[in-house]
Amino acid sequence: MPALWIAHVTVTDEEAYGRYAAIATKAIAEHGGKFIARGGRFVQLEGQERPRNVVARFDSVEAAEACYRSEKYQEALSHARGASERELLIVETSE
Repeated sequence: MPALWIAHVTVTDEEAYGRYAAIATKAIAEHGGKFIARGGRFVQLEGQERPRNVVARFDSVEAAEACYRSEKYQEALSHARGASERELLIVETSE
């Protein structure tokens, strides 16, 4: 079943996070991920507000997790750590 990769992010270092985004975009595409939302308009109804919200669709939870654990994505993450506060989850969809 398809899965959504959902990230909620507060960027604290734009330059370093830009390096993360460039590499992460390639890693996600290489694992079949397709962005369906990237930092667009949002309404926070509950919980911690993060100004950047990203959603990517993958063929499965396993494909999304493989992307996260890949060497390329881990390289990207090395730029995000210390440059952002974030939550990331993968959730299986019913469609």
